[in-house]
Amino acid sequence: MTLPFRFGTGLLEIPRGEAWTTTARRAEELGYDVLLVPDHIGNTAPLPALVAAAAVTKLRLGTLVLNTGFYNPVLLAREVATTDQVTGGRLELGLGTGYVREEFEALGLELGTARERVDQLERTLATLRTVLDNPESVPAPAQERVPLLVAGNGNRVLRLAAEHADIVGFLGMAFSPESPGGLRLISNATFAERVAYFADVVGERDAQVERNLLIQAVIITDDRDAALRHLQATQLPVPLEDLDDSPLLLIGDLEQVTDRVRELRDRFGISYLTVIEHYQEAFAPVVEALRGT
Repeated sequence: MTLPFRFGTGLLEIPRGEAWTTTARRAEELGYDVLLVPDHIGNTAPLPALVAAAAVTKLRLGTLVLNTGFYNPVLLAREVATTDQVTGGRLELGLGTGYVREEFEALGLELGTARERVDQLERTLATLRTVLDNPESVPAPAQERVPLLVAGNGNRVLRLAAEHADIVGFLGMAFSPESPGGLRLISNATFAERVAYFADVVGERDAQVERNLLIQAVIITDDRDAALRHLQATQLPVPLEDLDDSPLLLIGDLEQVTDRVRELRDRFGISYLTVIEHYQEAFAPVVEALRGT
């Protein structure tokens, strides 16, 4: 089943004050469908920021992603239901395990093992579904079913997404403590294998689960090699061959980038693409060309 394209713009940091509402309005002007915010200690709290964006736009609103290790699942369900109410039923809740040790330590929490963090993600998903899908819950969300996005690459996380999620978020990166930022790019071949694994485990729910990919860079250019070298020097200090073999970069002229987006859907079922805010202007012509198709 081929789903129509949806496009989101995701922020690395949430601007303060009037800059935030300006950012939200600009995303809507450019034709994006969803405004997504991160969840990092030391940055603005995500759910209140989404409430503020709802007041000035008609965008759908999401987290990319909440760190489930930070939250009591029952209290989180209350926050989510309330946020969905006050945003008029526009919330899409993205969830992940978290991986930044310093953020856990700032909250007095242990990072724990990867298995323990996935255990917490599983508990959170089960609780959210139990509470949010119950019409007798107080508070109850505005939507009959608040869409849950589960993001990750590991087998167990993808199995949880297959069981619980409305949207699976493919990252195109893997946890790697020795790499800058704690993550490393994966290759196109590894990405294809991860998508194939998900397709296998999701089974009969495949048509019910939208597939998302977070794009790291969009560069409209006639000189791909120069663009890759610039990215290497300014944003992603990894070997050029790794950049060239990444599914997360859309680099080329407008026709080539548009064709690549179509290929992501035709080959991998990726119909929902998110670009980080730095590239939302560059990606806007692609959104205009493909939105609703």
